[in-house]
Formats: sequence, C-alpha cells, structure tokens
Amino acid sequence: MNPWLLILLLVLLAAFLFIWSEQQKRRTGLPQGKVIYADSDQWQAVTQPLYDPQLKLTGKPDYIVRLPSGMQVPVEVKSMTAPAQPFANHIMQLAAYCLLLERESGQRPPYGILRYREKTFQVDYTSELERALLALVEEIREVERHGVAPARSHAEASRCQGCGYRDICEQRL
Repeated sequence: MNPWLLILLLVLLAAFLFIWSEQQKRRTGLPQGKVIYADSDQWQAVTQPLYDPQLKLTGKPDYIVRLPSGMQVPVEVKSMTAPAQPFANHIMQLAAYCLLLERESGQRPPYGILRYREKTFQVDYTSELERALLALVEEIREVERHGVAPARSHAEASRCQGCGYRDICEQRL
C-alpha cells in the first residue's frame, strides 16, 4: 500500500473522529468550558462540599464548569426523562448551588444547568430566584424550630411511591 494513501486515510479518520467528538460534546448540553469540579470519583477525588456558615447550607453539585469568561456555573444531572419544564424542586436545588458557589467564589453565577437524560435547561440565577430560595430556606428553618412537619404534596403519586420515607409516612398514598 502506498504510504501517502495510508497517511491520507489516517488524516481523514482523525478529522472524522474530531468532528464526531465535537457533536457528542454539543449533545450533552453542557456549556463550553472546562470542568473544574465533579462530584464523581471517576473524575477526581471529591472535594469538600460548598458551604455557607451563615445559612448553614451545604451542597455538592454534580459539576462546576468554568466558562471561557472565567465565571463558574453549577451543573446538576438528573437521570430521569426530561419534563416539559424543570421541576420546581430541581430549580431550587440548582439555585442553592448557585448561591453556595457565589458565597464560595465571590462571583455570582449568571445561571445554572439542569441536565436531564435527553434535554438540558439553562436556569437563570436571578434576584427573584435567589429571594425565593432564601424564603424557602427560612420556611425550612421555621419548621425545624417548631418541630411540625409540613403536609406532604401528593400531586405526583409516583414520587410518593418511590419515597424513602413511605414505610413510616402517615400521609402516604
């Protein structure tokens, strides 16, 4: 076989693999940037969780991505099928990561990413979302102070059936 033909084939194969890998990267829905943190032993040793001593709030997003601008963005990955719109509890979880990341790094993330199995949502970290999160944290603290559990929401029977507290819950379906 002609060595030049072999070189040409290898170059074409390399170009094909590069284009294919770029398409796969875009399909993940993750923003362009460098992954600087991952809550997975496969990526790196798990570091300390993000923590805000004032709120006594802690959390570990699945990923933190440093954007080309230098901003950091939390990414939360859900293994479930994507809903039409992200669930409110997932948005609040992501908002908590945004708040914790801002308190830790001193830079406010412009948004966070919710990645479902086949769809990705960019959730803007607005002042309104932050206020809603802080109100929710205060509501939780109030419940803790009074020791009275709130009534459960049974809008989604499947969530109740999959709940880890189902065996002891007096409000189960």
